[in-house]
Amino acid sequence: MTAIKICGVKETHTYDLLAELKVDWVGLVFYPPSPRYITIDQARQLPDYKNQGLLRVGLFVKPTLDDIKAVLDKVNLDILQLYTSLETAQIIRDEFGIPVWLAKGVQTISDLPTNCSVDGLVIEAPSNQSDLRPGGNGRTFDWQLTSGWHSPKPWLLAGGLTSENVTQAIQQSGAKAVDVSSGVERQKGEKDTALIKQFVESIRRLDRSSQPYE
Repeated sequence: MTAIKICGVKETHTYDLLAELKVDWVGLVFYPPSPRYITIDQARQLPDYKNQGLLRVGLFVKPTLDDIKAVLDKVNLDILQLYTSLETAQIIRDEFGIPVWLAKGVQTISDLPTNCSVDGLVIEAPSNQSDLRPGGNGRTFDWQLTSGWHSPKPWLLAGGLTSENVTQAIQQSGAKAVDVSSGVERQKGEKDTALIKQFVESIRRLDRSSQPYE
């Protein structure tokens, strides 16, 4: 089964839906410039479905230790997704003892990591100077770049995924896990129930078709 992360969730009803659909991870964005930003108080109000298999991923951009501590003091997070250097990610992992995913923008094969001391990678298109944030910009990259890549850690495919292209993306990239944000929104920062259902069903349909006949 392909694992699924829906990132940038702020509303309880969306959170409930992800648990119902048996999504693997929900992303909470603790980065104020993002339209998907969630405050600590808002995050505290969300239900906890960890016992149903829905894990919380906290997304941070170039955070300090104090930034992360302020959230962890009030909000239970299972994984930290970081836009920062590998060195800083290692320090944060050692400090808090929580699994860390490092986001990595790739444009060529040489951008793909061959060794990594954190727990996972999020592979997406690189940001450019006009972007207001490093991820969630709805931009794809050449998915075939990862098809022969031997990743040093488990990884998620991200960037510009939608219900229309996720099947092709998985088939071309070889990804076992995907991460979507803008692709399940009708307005920036506002998740759409129908689009989430369509996205998940596209992946489940591919999974079913890939199963060998009994």
